[in-house]
Amino acid sequence: MKDTIETLTTTAKYLELFRTNREQIGDGDPDFVKDLREQGIRSFEKTGFPARKAELYKHTHLEPVFDGEFSFDFSPRKIAFDDNDLFLCDVPMLDAHVLTVLNGVFHHPGKSALHELDNGIIVGGLREAIRRYPDLVSAHLGKIAPLDKEAFVSLNTAFAQDGIFLYVPEGVQMDKPVQIIHLLLSDKNQMVHHRNLFVLEKNTTAQVIICDHTLSPHMFLTNSVSEVSVGEHADLDLLRLQNEHNNSCQVTNTWIRQERASHCQHGNITLHGSMVRNNLHVKMEGEGASSRELGLFLIDKLQHVDSYTVIEHASPNCTSDQHYKGVLDDASTGAFHGRIHVHPNAQKTEAFQANNNILLTDTARMNTKPQLEIYADDVKCSHGATVGQLDEDALFYLQSRGISRDESRLMLMDAFAQDVLSKIKQPSLRDRITDLVGKRLRGELSRCNNCAMHCDEE
Repeated sequence: MKDTIETLTTTAKYLELFRTNREQIGDGDPDFVKDLREQGIRSFEKTGFPARKAELYKHTHLEPVFDGEFSFDFSPRKIAFDDNDLFLCDVPMLDAHVLTVLNGVFHHPGKSALHELDNGIIVGGLREAIRRYPDLVSAHLGKIAPLDKEAFVSLNTAFAQDGIFLYVPEGVQMDKPVQIIHLLLSDKNQMVHHRNLFVLEKNTTAQVIICDHTLSPHMFLTNSVSEVSVGEHADLDLLRLQNEHNNSCQVTNTWIRQERASHCQHGNITLHGSMVRNNLHVKMEGEGASSRELGLFLIDKLQHVDSYTVIEHASPNCTSDQHYKGVLDDASTGAFHGRIHVHPNAQKTEAFQANNNILLTDTARMNTKPQLEIYADDVKCSHGATVGQLDEDALFYLQSRGISRDESRLMLMDAFAQDVLSKIKQPSLRDRITDLVGKRLRGELSRCNNCAMHCDEE
């Protein structure tokens, strides 16, 4: 079968992979999940991978990456490690519910796959949640991230085995954050699909931290989808830290749906990764909703980071504030395409968008395209983008005060990043990420998992 698949086009290869492994992929799935998988593979068959000239992917051609030689595991491999060590070395002062997803599967050795807290919160593996709460999961899974909008969502829907499920019932405020650690560990090149579903009912609060790491030097390709439902008057703080090694490629899709008077802050910090494409789609469906989108990436060598965002104002009196920043060194490349879409009935909209980038060398490249699409007449909207170098006048001023040029550069870059970092709400997390960013700017090893972990594969 391997020789046959290798002769096919990239799209046909994945269609054949699903066809020949359909039973194993969907083993134990209820009918609604099997139907979703079939819808996903049919949608992917119709669209295929985005072409090189496709407008939304013209700066990041992903089909050649997906055409590489990767291993696919449709059942969990047994890999042992100490979860406590992993947690302590990531954010030492953070008190959180820690959940580990290993190669796309919820890792819970000796523990329940799903935790039901006294206040009604449900958190744990998505696969187990599907089995125990099919009605609750089916009401949201595949309903927030549509299959016809994004080929990688369709592919994930067909292949994803597991991920994290979080449900916060009406009126409950979570007492501590949920920290999701996505780990990649293998003795061969690996492709991983994982799926997260977060549901906040009305009048709730929650904080979710997603950390992406690699623990072995092999090539990894991750296709991740997170669907998020934020109910009336609910408040969600969602932060993702991407810190994989430079032999990995990551495609993420985060789709957020907000109801009336809800608030959501979404942050994405990218420190490492060979090629990263982050898609964010926020739709404010209820009146009076508000959102803040933060992004920061620091790249060098031949790294590439592409951020694509769509902020939909679908109801009146909604506000959004989007700020993405990038620092590019060596021959790295970046892209930002941000669109604010104001629907005809979304009067009294206030929306702000900014993308600011610093190029540290003549060989670094940044493509940026902020965009407004407004169909209402009573709105306050603005957008802008800058691509430039460090301010020579500011450098001269610092040097005139006895600070070396190298240290002056670091001070300016740190101040540039702080505009985003200062908005991270959790103090211990903000301090830890600020430390990682500082090390990254200095060219030091900034892996979170810097403790001596003894991982072994059985």
